[in-house]
Amino acid sequence: MKVALVTGVAGGIGMATAEKLLNNGVAVVGMDVLPQMPKELKGEFTYFKGDLSDKNSRENYVKTAIDKYGRIDILVNVAGVAPKTRNDILEMTEESYDFVMNINTKGTLFLTQLVANIMKENKEGSIVNISSMSGYTSSVSRGEYCISKAGVTMITNLFADRLAEYGIMVNEIRPGIIATGMTDKVKAKYDALIDGGLLPIKRWGKPEDIANAVWTLCNGSLPYVTGQSIDVDGGFHIRRL
Repeated sequence: MKVALVTGVAGGIGMATAEKLLNNGVAVVGMDVLPQMPKELKGEFTYFKGDLSDKNSRENYVKTAIDKYGRIDILVNVAGVAPKTRNDILEMTEESYDFVMNINTKGTLFLTQLVANIMKENKEGSIVNISSMSGYTSSVSRGEYCISKAGVTMITNLFADRLAEYGIMVNEIRPGIIATGMTDKVKAKYDALIDGGLLPIKRWGKPEDIANAVWTLCNGSLPYVTGQSIDVDGGFHIRRL
């Protein structure tokens, strides 16, 4: 049985990813900040309450998986936050920047480092980072989020380069407009944009759309793909006239 770590597992993309892996016979150790999962998942699932921005949480999370299973085959870095308050880039505070970067970028980087050093002993594994279309698309009212996701892309490239010799594939998925708790507050805005033709595929993305792409990247069917960014965004990335 393969073993996967999934962060941000208590909702949205993280939960859908965990369910996809569990349905395919993968044991999942999921982490989130909530005291417990909002719903019970079927399969070999373990929940760990932790904070991705905290070094001790990251270390104890990995230790939980190793103590129980002795190995980690898949890491899916989903956990991420938006700024608590949207502010113009000219008004962005250091506190908001640190809050977002410590989870989205720093936490992702150092959890990946921990897991990579375990995976390389087995000379195989798959790491999938959930970035965002915001990593290359300017949103001046949430600059810290855009910067954090651009950083995730470089984390993907660096680890893909470093770990290829060990047979570890590292890729990222860049979601577009996905119906999750993070986008609830801006639903009306994006409804109007989608209706107005923003996307070639004229609908909201679903967490399951991302989960399906994660599974494709980590199920062994693409052994010659690493350092790749996959846009799961309804065609948002296409430049159109």
